[in-house]
Amino acid sequence: MTIARGLADWALALEPSTEDLALADRSLLDTVAVALAAGAHPVRPVADTLADASGPLPGDVARWALLAHVLDFDDLHLPSTTHISTVCVPVALALAPQDPTLAARAYLAGAGVMARLGSALGWRHYTSGWHATTTAGAPAAAVVAGIALGLDARRIATAVALTVPAAGGVQRAFGTDAKSIQIGMAAAAGVRAAHLAAAGASADPRALEAWLGLVGGHPTHPSITDPAGASATVPGGLAIKVYPACYALQRPIGALRETVGGPVGADQVTAIRLATPRGTVTPLVHHDPRTGLEGKFSLEYAAATALLDAHSGFAAFDDGAVTRPEAARLVDLTEVTLTEGTGDGLLDGAVEVEVDLTDGTTRRGRLDLPPGSPDKPPTAEEMSTKVADCLQFGGIGGVCPEDISWASGASLLTTHLGASAR
Repeated sequence: MTIARGLADWALALEPSTEDLALADRSLLDTVAVALAAGAHPVRPVADTLADASGPLPGDVARWALLAHVLDFDDLHLPSTTHISTVCVPVALALAPQDPTLAARAYLAGAGVMARLGSALGWRHYTSGWHATTTAGAPAAAVVAGIALGLDARRIATAVALTVPAAGGVQRAFGTDAKSIQIGMAAAAGVRAAHLAAAGASADPRALEAWLGLVGGHPTHPSITDPAGASATVPGGLAIKVYPACYALQRPIGALRETVGGPVGADQVTAIRLATPRGTVTPLVHHDPRTGLEGKFSLEYAAATALLDAHSGFAAFDDGAVTRPEAARLVDLTEVTLTEGTGDGLLDGAVEVEVDLTDGTTRRGRLDLPPGSPDKPPTAEEMSTKVADCLQFGGIGGVCPEDISWASGASLLTTHLGASAR
């Protein structure tokens, strides 16, 4: 039994629980809303070019996945450091637009495979510089597509093997268009692989084991050798972002907001000190950000927006906000201490913050879990507010959160983000 075949068997046997379907519905709502918010993003013409180059159906998937991720507001699977829904939701919607039940089941099957495969790739894979959403995402997209197309286990395993040439992507792309582009390419690769398998293409499923070893993964990890061993379809659940930036910034922003209690003027601050485990800053590669996109991967800018802005929403991460003089001053004042954590992952340990003010006082705080994390999930009100903000930011009129479902998602994305001619 190969890993690819074991994952395919598990995916086909999946019977979603009520909790699974609730997770799928929340992921669908979050992903479609965030994609719609990106409709006017400067990368949109690039997304259209990628779609044209990918062909009709893979092109739609590439466009939707790219736009669902480019704002860095999509959900995250913490154990595998992968953005599961930005890959799996577009594939499910594109291949099962008229069957909500099938779309949700295909999504959950692919999400479960992506969580397991990403966990087997491990933290070492991520800290080596790989972009785990793309490396684990391409095989997962093939599973979503295979379920939606009605393939048997043998052909789904073949499709997974056929994605190995596309299962790449590196973190050096962070802060540029390439980050979201490589996610779109990974999602489209999964669709193409499933169609190739359906047409009778052959591949050795053992390619997945070979690839895992080459990219530093763990081919004997129990999450993939015994996929049914986990009690949950998506082990560890999914984290929903409250702020439209890298997940590694959610906790520092939350900690500073709780500590200070409201916006302060840049001239009121004399020093900012952040202490966080070393592994939690792995994707935060920009220390002197000059663009909004770079600001989404800057711990120093996280401190600035947390102190300056009443809400660290979309407006706080545009080019003008990141380069304003008062933000630059706070970036320069921020001192980061990296501690040796006790575990792996973006939420290892806790973040500790200190802010010195001109009145001679020092505000101190500590935070373990950011808002929206699996153990601190967003409330229905928080989700509704996020979706409404996304729709407003994207200029989407006449749509409310209740209008977004597995039955309507493909139509909404086609209407507002375009679709290749079929």
